[in-house]
Amino acid sequence: MKIGTLVIFDSVDTLENKFQKLVECGFDNCQLNCWNPALFTDENADFINNLCEKYGITISAFWCGWEGPCVWDFYDGQITIGLVPPEFRQTRIKNLCDGADFAKKLGVTDVATHMGYIPENPLDENFHTFCIAVKTVAMHLKQNGQYLLFETGQETPITMLRCFEKIGTNNLGVNLDTANLILYGKANPVDALDVFGKYVRNLHAKDGRYPTNGKNLGEETKIGEGKVDFYGVIKGLHDLGYNGYITIEREISGEQQILDILESKVYLQKIIDEVYGG
Repeated sequence: MKIGTLVIFDSVDTLENKFQKLVECGFDNCQLNCWNPALFTDENADFINNLCEKYGITISAFWCGWEGPCVWDFYDGQITIGLVPPEFRQTRIKNLCDGADFAKKLGVTDVATHMGYIPENPLDENFHTFCIAVKTVAMHLKQNGQYLLFETGQETPITMLRCFEKIGTNNLGVNLDTANLILYGKANPVDALDVFGKYVRNLHAKDGRYPTNGKNLGEETKIGEGKVDFYGVIKGLHDLGYNGYITIEREISGEQQILDILESKVYLQKIIDEVYGG
């Protein structure tokens, strides 16, 4: 397994400093995260490719955001996140296809995003139309030789699997966020591997606790302080033959974020060495 972290691409002006910091922290790979489609330009792709060559960085996946409102809770999240809300669907289909084309210019084959609160009921009409929307994006990526990765969180593992089966393309995958399954109260990541493990192509190493009320997500924590069984996750991935990337995510900012990421790197590497044989 190769340990990396997230790099947020929100400005060309700050990106080189972020890549410098990445290398200083001992990383040689990252997921590149961008929520601004206006940045998906040829000039920016050339700039990023030059930075990757200069600093020896591999972009393991492009995390593609989309336009419109987005609320991370159990109420407004239902009507704002991903491709599930019909009123934002066409714009976001375009955002994801444009993001995939941008990722292709970076030589990146995996494009990840949040799909939203996918209906649990397969007979729900919105489940059907949602799957059509996802297939539209997936087919565009297929032409690019790319995979579309669902980041775990808002849906149960079986709902995600059901989507993959209904959509029927062979380029759907999972960006396993180890904490999100817990933060959203949907599952735990070790058991979830029994359902969709064969589809995992990248993961966010993140920790957290279960929700304590019906409106708000659980609390994200530093790795090792929450409910995620990282040994169980890494052992489960090993048993499935996974030997790809593990991307540390810590949802705070400032110097403490960097310190937590560095501690997490040591924590995870110890488990990886034990499971995979260092």
